[in-house]
Amino acid sequence: MHRCLLCVLIFTVSVIGLNMGATLPLVALRLHEAGTANLNIGILSALPAAGMIIAALLASRLCRRFAGRTLYLACFALCTLSTGALQWPGDSLTLLAVSRFTLGLGMGVVVILGESWVNELCSESHRGRVVALYAACFTGVQMAGPALISLLGAHSVWPVALVTLANLLALAVVAGYLPKGWGLSDGHTARSFSLTGFVRVAPALCLGVLFFAFFDAVVLSLFPVYASSHGYALGVAALMASVILAGDMLFQVPLGWLADRLERRALHLACGVLTLALGLSLPWLMNWPNLLWPALVLLGAAAGGIYTLALVLIGQNFRGPDLMTANACIGLLWGVGSLLGPLLSGAMMTLGPQGLPLALSLAASLFVIAALGAWQLPRPALSK
Repeated sequence: MHRCLLCVLIFTVSVIGLNMGATLPLVALRLHEAGTANLNIGILSALPAAGMIIAALLASRLCRRFAGRTLYLACFALCTLSTGALQWPGDSLTLLAVSRFTLGLGMGVVVILGESWVNELCSESHRGRVVALYAACFTGVQMAGPALISLLGAHSVWPVALVTLANLLALAVVAGYLPKGWGLSDGHTARSFSLTGFVRVAPALCLGVLFFAFFDAVVLSLFPVYASSHGYALGVAALMASVILAGDMLFQVPLGWLADRLERRALHLACGVLTLALGLSLPWLMNWPNLLWPALVLLGAAAGGIYTLALVLIGQNFRGPDLMTANACIGLLWGVGSLLGPLLSGAMMTLGPQGLPLALSLAASLFVIAALGAWQLPRPALSK
């Protein structure tokens, strides 16, 4: 039973990854080719994150009121409509803005509930590998988005059609295989901390998620723009985003295996240090393609490890309503990071050609400082 549920949860989050991976660069590149300013591209790219913030604020309440199957069906219906709206005739920015916001709302609820349920189904001895597999599948399908755009073109109808079909398939799988009354256990017991209180309980985990959401949104929406401004063709620039996500996908299960055998906080810190070093090296690496491509793979692996290990540590330390609250906070932080990423990076890119790597490096440095502090604490201090 647990294996079947895990398979459904992994499949559905993979479809969410495709929604995110395809539509973020698709919208950004279409706007870029239309001559839209970088700051405006950043604002429109940030709207899905705004929807995810609202989803995080509503997730616990929705989970108490509705069964998980009902929520999943509603969310994928919303994702289907929002993605299909990208091919609506005309150039209405209002319709585009609404569709981006509602897509974020639907994606946010699925991600928050899925992460909570996967952690509840895991045994402690296999937590690292299972959570890493969940994250790797999300990223693996997510990276297909930029690859589709690179192959089919930003103005082709096929990327939107394929994502819409994937959402319809997810609706069918949820309707057929997710139990009607299934959800988090202990849903009516008291929680130990509030949504915002989790930031005080586990600041390093929160900053890790905040950074990765920032990183993920920037890579999908603005990294192709950054690369194209350094002389790379649009198709190659979009492919670079897929290569970064490929590094994330390929290395998460090995990192999960290590997380089941090594001190998890030390591994978390190591991923942050490597991400910071690679971010600082990007301006130099852009001029050396032979070194750039493998560095992009490592960048994706290290940045993805920051997020995956945060989920593992959350599942290790929290249960029941506390786990739900922690993941709702993670969803909120994901939305904030996804919102800040395109906005701040888009603004910094207007100041100079290296604005994007500077923004990534500043964000990574904040996580490294927090992770260093958490690593030096006694192990029980992380749990509440």
